Amino acid sequence: MPFLIPTRALTKVTDITPKLLRDMKVEAVLLDVDNTLALHGSQIPFPGTVEWSRKIRSAGFKIIIMSNNFSRRVRPFAAKYGLPFVSMAFKPLPMAYLRAARRLGVDRGKAAAVGDQIFTDVLGANLAGMKSILLLPAAEENSLSFRIRRGLEKPLRRKIGRNA
Repeated sequence: MPFLIPTRALTKVTDITPKLLRDMKVEAVLLDVDNTLALHGSQIPFPGTVEWSRKIRSAGFKIIIMSNNFSRRVRPFAAKYGLPFVSMAFKPLPMAYLRAARRLGVDRGKAAAVGDQIFTDVLGANLAGMKSILLLPAAEENSLSFRIRRGLEKPLRRKIGRNA
């Protein structure tokens, strides 16, 4: 169960501040795309997220986008942010998390993965020895696999909410 519990839980990515990252002893942020920076499948960033990423970088933090999506989905999106990316990450397997940390030149213990899914973003970060920040999903997905995962997440999110 501890592998399914995030280091922190917030509402949206723009709630992450440089102070929070410093308090977490983090130097780098690994960002999910879908329901973290944009609606699932959309190439339009959530309002304020591009500016937020600039603010975080100007405060001295490194950022990389990490997604299970194909490069053709992630590359143009990452370009809007001016960020490097890792596609086809196969989250929650830890290899891409470790590759992203190496690419940014940070120790895995100084990195935090941010995303909206417990069974991919949080689990993968925790397996890789990183910190994790769980966000609320920005929208509901309609596919059967997402509905099943979100259903399995509900009791965990209730537990996290009581301990946040």
